[in-house]
Amino acid sequence: MISKKMADALNGQVNKEFYSSYLYLSMAAWSQAKNLKGFANWFSIQAQEELGHALKFFKYLEDQGATIRLQAIDAPTATFASPTAVFEATLKHEQFITESIHKLVDQAVAEKDHATQIMLQWFVTEQVEEEANAMDIVQKLKLVGDDPRGLFLVDRELAQRQSSAAE
Repeated sequence: MISKKMADALNGQVNKEFYSSYLYLSMAAWSQAKNLKGFANWFSIQAQEELGHALKFFKYLEDQGATIRLQAIDAPTATFASPTAVFEATLKHEQFITESIHKLVDQAVAEKDHATQIMLQWFVTEQVEEEANAMDIVQKLKLVGDDPRGLFLVDRELAQRQSSAAE
């Protein structure tokens, strides 16, 4: 059984993960409106992935017999200055989530909550991948700059992303 303090912190993370899903849906909608269908595909899949992350936390809380307290989800940003800006916002958000996961790990260590530490290790590893993927796309977009041909190629590459049932 986990402490109330840990359960409260994990409930907060559930909210952050649901917000992440909401944010990526907003980014998908923005991309679709700009006729960047590959971007929209990438963000739609990312939204599904983040929903899965929220549900992993939710299930863990259930398994630990903790009280689940769903919170209101803030409205996400809906407009972005450019395709590069939308992925810079993605990277910044993933860095925020990484920091939040690390704080949870620190709390679990301080509380000697070994089960929560183990569960959180999956998220620590996942965040390394999340940040690397976002950084890779930011770097590609900066490389192509304002060249519409380059943007077309990046969009086509992002259209190839497929959903992973493992997430």
